[in-house]
Parts: sequence; structure tokens; C-alpha cells
Amino acid sequence: MHEGELTKERLLEEATKLVHEKGFGATSLTELLTAAGIRKGTLYYHFPGKDDLGLAVLQRAKTKFLAAIDEVLTAPTPKEAIQKFLEFALERHRARRFVGGCLFGNTALEMSDANSRFAESVGHLFRQWIDKIATVIAAGQEAGQFRRDIPAGDLAQVIVSTVEGGIMMSRLRKEEGPLKTCLDCLKTFLCANVR
Repeated sequence: MHEGELTKERLLEEATKLVHEKGFGATSLTELLTAAGIRKGTLYYHFPGKDDLGLAVLQRAKTKFLAAIDEVLTAPTPKEAIQKFLEFALERHRARRFVGGCLFGNTALEMSDANSRFAESVGHLFRQWIDKIATVIAAGQEAGQFRRDIPAGDLAQVIVSTVEGGIMMSRLRKEEGPLKTCLDCLKTFLCANVR
């Protein structure tokens, strides 16, 4: 990786940290430049504007997150895969001490009414995430591990929405209780009516 690529990577890394903790709107260009240790001209060399940098941050985070989800959902059985995913969600946020929440959920709340490009990017991530979960749920329904009275896609949407809500509540309270309760309830809900 040459110097220009290293600078761009450092800028994306610092921007990701700031946006994750403060939100896109509250993160100033001055903060970004200071954190990355670069000048304004260098920023504009790599990104035409702040929105372009923000979208690059989202794309980079999406790529990493979806790869992590693919890895987490690899397990001997669908039930174990969902269990691993729920543990991953808790551990990921526990490691951050429930600071920052979910970059994608935060961006959806902050930017979906203000910027269609951000809304489209985050919406695409959520669709991919739900589809990956739905595939595992459908396999689990076939294997008799999950309830069959609700379509797999609907259950996947409930899972992602519940996880996001639990993350938000744990972020607010700075404790794992709300997220852990949501995850425990999901486990029960998914297996209800299984015969």
C-alpha cells in the first residue's frame, strides 16, 4: 500500500470512529482533519466532499460487517448459527461498553430523512442483513428448529429490528441488560410452537 492509500485508509478509520460516536452531522471537517493528521487539500484529493467521505465510511463498514455476519452464521445447524449471531451482537457492543450503538442504525435515524444517498446505502445494508438471517431461519424451519407459522423473511426482520432496538436501549443506559433481554426473548420467540 503506497502513501496515498495509507492516508486514505487512516482518514476512513478516523472518520468511522468519529461518525460512530458523534453522528455524521455532529462530526466537523476540522475534527476529521485533526484526527487523521491531514490537511483539507488531502481530504479533497481523496473525497470530493463530506458526503462522499461519509458514504465511503458506510461502504467500508458494510463490507466488514457483512463479512463478519457471513462468518458468524456459519455453524453446524441453523439454530446454532442464530445463537452465534445473537452472541456476536451482544459481545460486539459489550466490547464497546455500549458507546456508539450501531453505525447503521444511527445513520438510518440521523440521515434517512435528510439525505437519500445515505438512506439508500443503509437501506441496502439492512436488506442484505435481513436476507442473510432469513436464509438461516428458512433452513431452521425446514429442520424443525424454528417456528413455521411466520415466514422466514418476517422473522428475520423481527430479529434485526429487535437487535437494533436492544442496542439503542443498552446504549442509552450504558449497560447490557436491555440488549440481553431482547436477545433472550428472541430465542424464546423463534422456538415457540416448534413441535
